[in-house]
Amino acid sequence: MKLIDSNIIIYSGANENSWLRELFYESNSFFSSISKIEVLGFHQITEEQVTYFLEIFKLLKVLPVDSGVIDKAISLRQQKKLTLGDSIIAATALLHNLKLITRNVDDFSHISTLNIENPFNRT
Repeated sequence: MKLIDSNIIIYSGANENSWLRELFYESNSFFSSISKIEVLGFHQITEEQVTYFLEIFKLLKVLPVDSGVIDKAISLRQQKKLTLGDSIIAATALLHNLKLITRNVDDFSHISTLNIENPFNRT
């Protein structure tokens, strides 16, 4: 089971990264509700991009930001500097025992209990 990070969803919109879309059709793929804000909240997003991303979100199962995720995100941010979005994403993956699929591995590398995979490194 895996949690798809916002950056993977964004990268998948580019034709050269269309291979990433395979991840969205797997039955065990989730996203954090914070990713919807991160992906659709870009101030220069086009209508075409909005349409594409909304279709992707329909394919994935959403995991809400609940009190457990918030508490874990607080704990992660107290340990080391981490953006709000990244702390919520990491907390969600940890609490649901999901592998985090992200290109930004370095942002999370200090969290030793987090299972991370960069699909761009697959051979």
